[in-house]
Amino acid sequence: MVTSVTLRTSVRTPYLYETVVKHVRAAPLRNEFSYRSYQWLVDLDELPRVPALAEFRPADHLGDPARTIRQNVESFLSGWGINLDGGRIVMLANARTFGYVFNPLSVYWCFRPDGDLECVIAEVHNTYGERHCYLLHTDERGRAEVEKVFYVSPFNPVDGDYRMSLPVPGDQLRLTVTLHRDGMPPFVASVRGHGRPASRKTLLGLAVRVPWVTATVAVQIRLQGFRLWLRRLPIVPRPTHDPQEDVQ
Repeated sequence: MVTSVTLRTSVRTPYLYETVVKHVRAAPLRNEFSYRSYQWLVDLDELPRVPALAEFRPADHLGDPARTIRQNVESFLSGWGINLDGGRIVMLANARTFGYVFNPLSVYWCFRPDGDLECVIAEVHNTYGERHCYLLHTDERGRAEVEKVFYVSPFNPVDGDYRMSLPVPGDQLRLTVTLHRDGMPPFVASVRGHGRPASRKTLLGLAVRVPWVTATVAVQIRLQGFRLWLRRLPIVPRPTHDPQEDVQ
């Protein structure tokens, strides 16, 4: 059942955003691509579930799969000395669709009980089944900088800094992640979309326009990697990654 929640903040959930995801690489080879998708904005206390088309499992996100997603987010925050005291957490993510999900980026906006934004978590997944969470204290425009410490693309080493723009979504979704590395032009990934309150009709329409969305996302990313490999872009060895979601 899809219900509407407006508790404690003006952020409306559940919301569905029909999006265009764009990646721009300027060097050492020029490569630009975009694809259509759709994503959910959900309250972690009121997760929707639509058989076959939308399911949110703890195992698909940070922390212990035996706990709820909210419990895992709170555990991660406690490792940084942050206690939301029951404040609202909203997540932008792909839902598991037809039993499969891949989330290149999930974003959590974490609010205090008075409705003020406490922090943002950017949860990055790579195609090797690994993930890493970046804790961000964004400014009034949703911007923050953080050192890159996680291997994502096989064509980029683990260096440089991310400049992220992750404002709280409304009717419009406008996210940008820019990777800056010494001596290199930036790599830019963006998500742009228009949202509407989630309903079965809206979800079915999106599912028709973007069939099996989660598999489509994974295929698009792997296809672009294959094309870059064919163009002889050197592959950077993947370092060992130590999971850090539950560091206390």
